[in-house]
Amino acid sequence: MAAVIEVAGLVKRFGRTLALDGLDLQIAPGEVHGVLGPNGAGKSTAIRILLGLLRHDAGTVSVLGGHPRRDAVALHRRLAYVPGDVSLWPNLSGGEAVDLLADLRGGLEEGLRSDLLERFQLDPTKRCRTYSKGNRQKVALVAAFASDVELFVLDEPTSGLDPLMEAVFRDVVRERQREGRTVLLSSHILAEAEALCDRVSIIRAGRVVESGTLDDLRHLSRTDVEVRTARPVTGLGSLPGVDGVTVAGLTARCEVDGAYLDGVLRHLLGFGVSALTSTPPALEELFLRHYGENGGAR
Repeated sequence: MAAVIEVAGLVKRFGRTLALDGLDLQIAPGEVHGVLGPNGAGKSTAIRILLGLLRHDAGTVSVLGGHPRRDAVALHRRLAYVPGDVSLWPNLSGGEAVDLLADLRGGLEEGLRSDLLERFQLDPTKRCRTYSKGNRQKVALVAAFASDVELFVLDEPTSGLDPLMEAVFRDVVRERQREGRTVLLSSHILAEAEALCDRVSIIRAGRVVESGTLDDLRHLSRTDVEVRTARPVTGLGSLPGVDGVTVAGLTARCEVDGAYLDGVLRHLLGFGVSALTSTPPALEELFLRHYGENGGAR
């Protein structure tokens, strides 16, 4: 099937600042794809180009088979966008704002609207000027998820939500994915991306530096291994792909590159394994490979 979003060699400059430097991104139908990176990495610039709000300087971009600017009116009836900082009409009620936003996409299902208002605990009768940041986010989320669209573009969508509402958000995303919808999720909350995303792309300095499923990315990183054996382990540090070896009596710990894990396990079996714990790297560890103490956005 054709990609829902397909970006190749995308370049965007703001004066002397190079915001996107040959960005490549492909999102398949029905997947939840996480785009990760700190402020300044180029995530929001890329999203604005996908929405047709900015022109790109070089490269190609396709959204739902169309051009983001030439086909903007038709495309925006097929997608829903939720920014990280929602501004609303102060004199409208929350319910009126939900309806107005949804009408821009061709309307919504009333039963679904009521269900989402209840689940997100949003009072639709209050004026938007009285809403907290979290409640403004809820208005945008309800309007988006109650719409019959093919693509959700979510840029820091849970900003301002409490943990209970973040859990509701995750449930709703999973429900939309089961219906065959596609989700582009830009988030600073790595646990959120880890819980929801089929694939992730890590952006640094306007380029995708790593992309794939979490299993793919973990295979390229080190796994923490702790083992208890019948006899003290020897020779572990001399194996390829092994680092950080410590042996205390019958317990040994080390870090193993994913490609060498099989060889390490074979070596350990010779010492009579009684217990073994293998912990793959969390998404946070994968992210910090590119954004550590000395690896901030450029």
